[in-house]
Amino acid sequence: MAKTKWVLAVLLLLFLLDMDNFTGQGIIGVQGIDCGSKCAYRCSKASRNKMCLRACNTCCQRCSCVPPGTAGNQDVCPCYAKMTTHGGRLKCP
Repeated sequence: MAKTKWVLAVLLLLFLLDMDNFTGQGIIGVQGIDCGSKCAYRCSKASRNKMCLRACNTCCQRCSCVPPGTAGNQDVCPCYAKMTTHGGRLKCP
């Protein structure tokens, strides 16, 4: 009986950890990065604002990181800096 409770507790914990990966929220409900506001600032000086926002939000959702500032600083987010388009150009602004 004690083994069954232990196994159920482990399975519940694994389920919660899996849900954490699926929803992007922590077990205790802590939200991740706010891509919208981070990308709005990142793209605030871009000449093609809508295109910049679309690319930035895609990169942010995949990497959970947006470099600080309006340009550069990509060494802070390696995933963000390495993402490329099908044509081989850097995807993230």
